[in-house]
Amino acid sequence: MLVDDHPVVREGLRGMLEAEPDLTVVAEAGSGDEAIAVAAVAKPDVILMDLRMPGVDGVGATERILATGSAAKIVVLTTYETDADILRAVEAGAAGYLLKDASRADLAGAVRAAARGETVLAPSVAGRLVRQVRNPSAPTLSGRETEVLALVATGLTNADIGRALHISEATVKTHLLRVFGKLDVSDRTAAVTTAMSLGLLPR
Repeated sequence: MLVDDHPVVREGLRGMLEAEPDLTVVAEAGSGDEAIAVAAVAKPDVILMDLRMPGVDGVGATERILATGSAAKIVVLTTYETDADILRAVEAGAAGYLLKDASRADLAGAVRAAARGETVLAPSVAGRLVRQVRNPSAPTLSGRETEVLALVATGLTNADIGRALHISEATVKTHLLRVFGKLDVSDRTAAVTTAMSLGLLPR
């Protein structure tokens, strides 16, 4: 499903995606409010969500769609990559954050990855997101961050961890991103090994 307040953008995205044999655009929406209503009917697997729209913005629409229990994976697709925008989108539960200058191949690959349950971040966005949540002081993890990372070390997915701790998957992601920033790492494995080496987790 495509959500963008510019019809020409939706038309371009539709053309790019429908050139892929395994991808079908099942619905479009031109505003956040419309996206919430259409998603409930169309039940798409993946939603490409614009960030800046009149009325309910992309973050608000993401929160409200996911609050209905929708299984859709929502990937923000925007021209903006300010730190605050990126963090708001991730905290709202977005499965990814891409920029509109992505190639057709990158865009199609991101849709497939999101459908598989993977997190999709443009490389420049990933770096900015880690910097946004980085704590420049000596690394110390909160009790909840330690709990989340300990469960990561056992091999659980974000969804599994959320269920175990009775928190949302988006909250798990936020805790992990803060851990990545504090430990100056960019992936789960490095976070676990670094935390162990610093004595923040038992070996």
